[in-house]
Amino acid sequence: MKRVSRTGLRITTILVSMVVGVVAVILCCCIVLFLNRYRSAMVQSARTSTAQAVSQVSNTVSNYLQGMDQAMSMVEHSMLEDADNRDRMLTAFLLFRPDVVAVTSYSYTGQLLDCWCLDREPREEIFENLSFDLERARSAGSPYMTAPHVETIFEEYYPWVVTMTMPLEPGNEAAWVSLDLSFSSISSYINNVSIGQRGYCFLMDKEGNIVYHPQQQLLYAGLKTENTEALAALADDAYADDTVIYCVTSVADSDWRVVGVSYVDELVNRNVSEMIRLSVVLAVFLLGAAVLTSWLLSRLLARPLRGLADAMERFETDADHFTYRSVGGTREVQELSGSFGHMVLRIQQLMATVREEEVNLRKTELRALQAQINPHFLYNTLDSIAWMCEQGRNADAVKMVHALARLFRISISKGHELIPIAKEIEHAESYLQIQEYRYKNQFTYRFEVDPACLDYYCNKITLQPIIENAINHGLDLLVDEGSITVQVCQDGEDIVFYVRDNGVGMSDELIRSILEREPDDRTGIGIRNVDDRLKIYFGKQYGLRITSEPDVGTCVEIRMPKIQEGDYEAK
Repeated sequence: MKRVSRTGLRITTILVSMVVGVVAVILCCCIVLFLNRYRSAMVQSARTSTAQAVSQVSNTVSNYLQGMDQAMSMVEHSMLEDADNRDRMLTAFLLFRPDVVAVTSYSYTGQLLDCWCLDREPREEIFENLSFDLERARSAGSPYMTAPHVETIFEEYYPWVVTMTMPLEPGNEAAWVSLDLSFSSISSYINNVSIGQRGYCFLMDKEGNIVYHPQQQLLYAGLKTENTEALAALADDAYADDTVIYCVTSVADSDWRVVGVSYVDELVNRNVSEMIRLSVVLAVFLLGAAVLTSWLLSRLLARPLRGLADAMERFETDADHFTYRSVGGTREVQELSGSFGHMVLRIQQLMATVREEEVNLRKTELRALQAQINPHFLYNTLDSIAWMCEQGRNADAVKMVHALARLFRISISKGHELIPIAKEIEHAESYLQIQEYRYKNQFTYRFEVDPACLDYYCNKITLQPIIENAINHGLDLLVDEGSITVQVCQDGEDIVFYVRDNGVGMSDELIRSILEREPDDRTGIGIRNVDDRLKIYFGKQYGLRITSEPDVGTCVEIRMPKIQEGDYEAK
């Protein structure tokens, strides 16, 4: 074999491994560096954006509370006037401040005295006033603010309000005055605060009680929880873990605190552009180097090996018509290619030899199977003929001799394995005539043959062993008169023979033993040998199938392909 001085496969493999290892190390280092930088930037950006959003909410709520203080000062001043001036001033105040739902005053015992509201009157009987708590008012001793709640003193009007209550100077008829302001503006603002796709803000007091939450329905339903106890213990600042960022800020001049919640995984997209740019630059550089290296290596190693693998696949698919052409490449690849070429030639030679031997073995086996003749059948038949001659039944003896002659003539068939179905039917009929004489008309038989099947070819001596088995195993033990039906029909591209009898039937174990039994003195060339001949000649999808039911009968199905004259020599 001619050797070409090129880089050896071992050196090439080492170089490939080194290049791949270096590229892998660089990629890993770059990915780790980028991920660390990206995560730091992401968390810092999230903390900053969350703190800004919470600061804005805190300022808005603080302004809201300052507005309530100013409104309460105006109300307190109005309460010092006489009734007419007080009503006039509060009416003007309500027109000026449409966010004020109602102004209410209460006696020292907590009884509602007056209610000022535009276009509405309190219901006659108030079951529970959620805007005023007498015990808290007495214990506070100074202005206090309730959590957001539903106003309940009006009929069919239930606004969401925050109430500020303050005591009045002694000497007034009223001991306390309350100011109900609509909380819808501040709640809508908090609802619209967006910190990422899932981030949000909520209000709580210093004890951790939730004042307002945009997802209060989920909280009430138990579908969501907030660890407000732990948040209440934290100082004002931003806190982050691997998944969530909390930012806590107190509202000026109140007991309220704003909590902002954001999720780290949602803020990936905010810095993704920087990550993508850096990754693309490095990826393009590394991929360019990898592509160039791969192209150089494929010229030396990958392409020749791929060509050799394709040649092996083609050889595996069609070894008979395969022609191999050597491939180039490194020294080791060329040596492997030459060895494969020699192997291909040797395998093709061995396949031709095996195929020829297999054909010869098949022919020998078929001849051996066909040559087996039951000596007892021949002896009994000749003995029956002799007995007929001694009894003077010369005409019956002549018919039996003619039937035996036809039987042997068709069995020989000039050495041909396949004969027309018409001849096979004649052979089976001759055999049945002989057996009918021997068994003294203990059974009847009939043939149902599709005339279109007669010109097709089949293996000779196919029906006789099946009929013999039906007589010996099915009808011989039958008390009543037996019957045998031979049917020949077409089934698509196949020819199907059916041999049915009304004998004693067989069990599944007996059927298996018959199909597995070697020929003996009773079964002639044997049912198994008939099945083997069909499979050897036509393939494993053809052969016998036996179905039987005890005390009912047996049916043997014989399936073979449609063979015409001139075709069978190639089979």
